[in-house]
Amino acid sequence: MTAAATPASYPLSRALLEAVLADRVSDRFVAELIWPRLGYAPDGSGTWSAGPATGAAWRESFPLAPQVIAERPASVALTRSIPKPHKQLLKEQLGFAGYRIGELYPRRTRRATAVNWLLAHLAERGESLPDVGPLPPLLEPPADPVRGHPGDLPIT
Repeated sequence: MTAAATPASYPLSRALLEAVLADRVSDRFVAELIWPRLGYAPDGSGTWSAGPATGAAWRESFPLAPQVIAERPASVALTRSIPKPHKQLLKEQLGFAGYRIGELYPRRTRRATAVNWLLAHLAERGESLPDVGPLPPLLEPPADPVRGHPGDLPIT
């Protein structure tokens, strides 16, 4: 990927989703992996808005693309939008057993939800998850997992 690559332009891979779970990318990066798959599109000024491909429930509840990690209502909506047959894909496909007790922070559990949603999105389309693919420059996990990376929004 070039330096101008956006999160939305990264194809999903096991390596990328594991980087999300390991907190090696920003919350905004995670959101931008999800937004285009929900039908949101950037307007050129950095704002992502619902478009014709955005489902009615998302468009009505979130006319502007929601911060799926920072905002609890968006995270809850994402969780509820995972079809029941795909609720365990995180465990089944990535072998993710969850975070340890000392690692349980809303940001991290919402990242797990985001990854499960992305896996369900692939499954609904009959697409497979390659093991490898392009990765963005990876960040060190944040020193304070509650606050996240510089620039991550506060959790609500």
